[in-house]
Amino acid sequence: MTQLESTLQQIKPIDRKWIDAAARHQLELTKPPGSLGRLEEIANRIAAIRQSLVPTATAPRIVIFAGDHGVCAEGVSPYPSEVTAQMVMNFLHGGAAICALSRSLGIELKVCDAGVASPLPAGSALIGHRVANGTRNFCVEAAMTEVELHQALELGMEAAAASAAAGCDLLGFGEMGIGNTTAAAAITAALTGQSPLHITGRGTGADDDCLRRKQSAVQRALDLHSAELHTPLGILRCVGGLEIAAMTGFCLGAAAHRVPVVVDGFIATAAAALALRTCEASAGYMFLAHRSTEPGHAALVALFADAPLLDLGLRLGEGTGAALAMKVMQGAVAALTQMATFASAGVSNQ
Repeated sequence: MTQLESTLQQIKPIDRKWIDAAARHQLELTKPPGSLGRLEEIANRIAAIRQSLVPTATAPRIVIFAGDHGVCAEGVSPYPSEVTAQMVMNFLHGGAAICALSRSLGIELKVCDAGVASPLPAGSALIGHRVANGTRNFCVEAAMTEVELHQALELGMEAAAASAAAGCDLLGFGEMGIGNTTAAAAITAALTGQSPLHITGRGTGADDDCLRRKQSAVQRALDLHSAELHTPLGILRCVGGLEIAAMTGFCLGAAAHRVPVVVDGFIATAAAALALRTCEASAGYMFLAHRSTEPGHAALVALFADAPLLDLGLRLGEGTGAALAMKVMQGAVAALTQMATFASAGVSNQ
């Protein structure tokens, strides 16, 4: 049995009985029924995930998965691929936006090199082991081999398992990879059937010419690999990225270990959608952090039952939206577990 098969066997659908039990407990708390809106829904689902009416969310962790993309040879990004490695070092030195947010919000941050093309200094504080030096150009051939696909999935599953073993009770993830909005657009088009013209955005500031090259690259990839795009793993292997595959594995691993996982923006949601299509039951463990301004994100959000928690006009990636949403979720859990009941507070109920 492969690690993927073993992980999928561990994922069980959320038990509605726990959600109902948490909802009944919400009615005993000193507030009008439903007055905390979506916070109550969040807390109830976390209670079901953890199978406890006193769940915790006090040990949050975000993992950033990094990887390069061969499709950059098509001129789909205004930035060179070397920026991926440079930004990884910026994460490790604490200088990126997600570093500032995670520090201020009390969230542990880890960085995983899934497939960065450029060398990184020996001894860097990275988790996991690089699968390959980036993907291949999916306009010419499949982005990765079957072996690389499964190694990247396993990298993500292992990161989730290690986080659960370390006591993390709330997980989030983000990404870094020049060219990965092109890969995410190709995944989105393959999953939804929507036109690359409608779901391919500017990513890291593409001008009009660059955007046209992105749209062309996505369409050519869809045409080239059409026979292989009927399964989520086929989509991932042919037009995905190593960091996207690792994020897909991370979602599945978090679900297998019954830990709520917060999905960042467009690229992260592409990975989450592939996890959803691989195992429908994994959806109950995933929370969409925010609504990205990338045009393809709305098409991916439509695949999920719940709307994103925040809408702040974000489009950076890195897990920045996930970090902010995790604080909302921590507040939801605190309200469920720390509020007095009408009986304990001596307050008259309706």
